Amino acid sequence: MPPWSLLAAGVVAGGLLGGGYGALATPAYSATSYVVAVPTERSDSAAALGFAQAYGRVATQLAVLGDAQVWAGVPVRTLQQNVTTATSPDAPMVAITATANRPDTAADMANAVARALTGHASDSQDATQVELQQFARAVKPTAPSSPGPALTGLVGASAGGLLGGLALLARPRRATGGDGFGDGRGGGGEDGGGQAATAVPGPAVAADASGRL
Repeated sequence: MPPWSLLAAGVVAGGLLGGGYGALATPAYSATSYVVAVPTERSDSAAALGFAQAYGRVATQLAVLGDAQVWAGVPVRTLQQNVTTATSPDAPMVAITATANRPDTAADMANAVARALTGHASDSQDATQVELQQFARAVKPTAPSSPGPALTGLVGASAGGLLGGLALLARPRRATGGDGFGDGRGGGGEDGGGQAATAVPGPAVAADASGRL
């Protein structure tokens, strides 16, 4: 087989495996809910921005998720594994994203965590002077967020091509027949050694000198 067949086989095998995984894997859906920190009369926007960063870290703690599981309808462990938060350094806003294998479950989980977080912020509002309000509710996603068969197939083909290229570089190489070539060349030297020695012309200077004499 030609050497490039390893590379082609890796690309084809990787593409088939990646595309098959994308087609058979359970799709995942993501939904995001937003809450915003609003300063009270005795606070300012800088304080609201700082507390938004803090609430973004608190949102995935057990105290908040324990209350959220009642409205989400899923265990706390599921919320811990499938809920993430993100904050912005410029806006006092917290994005709560939930992922599930059903679009309605993902939206319920995100809204439940947002509701539980605003409740905990309301309990400490007198001390923080910052109110946490729901900015936008999570809606049921219409398309999965997980990659489809086309993308997974492309990734698999790339990985297979890389492995095939490495196998091509690591394969053992065929040895060349240098000994026979050397023996033949040496034998020729022995057969014509005498003729080669007599065929060597003398120096031009010596020839000119003998002619003058």
